[in-house]
Amino acid sequence: MNYTIRPAREADMPAVHRLITELAIYEKEPDAVEVTVEQLREDGFGPNPKFQCFVADSGMGVDGMALVYPRYSTWKGPALHLEDLIVTEPARGSGIGSALLTEVIRHAQHTGAGRVSWEVLDWNEPAIRFYKSRGARILRDWDVVQLDREGIDQYLKTYAGI
Repeated sequence: MNYTIRPAREADMPAVHRLITELAIYEKEPDAVEVTVEQLREDGFGPNPKFQCFVADSGMGVDGMALVYPRYSTWKGPALHLEDLIVTEPARGSGIGSALLTEVIRHAQHTGAGRVSWEVLDWNEPAIRFYKSRGARILRDWDVVQLDREGIDQYLKTYAGI
């Protein structure tokens, strides 16, 4: 399969949204995607972009994407968070995942990041093997902690009197 890794364009956001939805289905959360194509356009290409996205373009469409954004580590300084790296099922095994991860790592180095971090589901053995084979450490002693929109509202209502 021939493809080019390039920065995403605003016009790619419908394809990026499709990939996000495909990932949600794969991760057994088909109804979890709340972000819209319009929000992706605004958040990625507005006056203050919140993320950088790279896509794998085969000339026939987008077959993969990696979405990253800056973080700050109190231990390492500037860092980069890889939110998602997604390759369509038919394109898996073609090298797109490796090429996208390489682009993310180049971007991290270029921006001076002292660390790249991301999460992987503990049952996603193909992804875990892939990341380990590329030198990533899987930190099994850390748990992901989150508050969703409802949790944020409830927290503020309960603990901040808002």
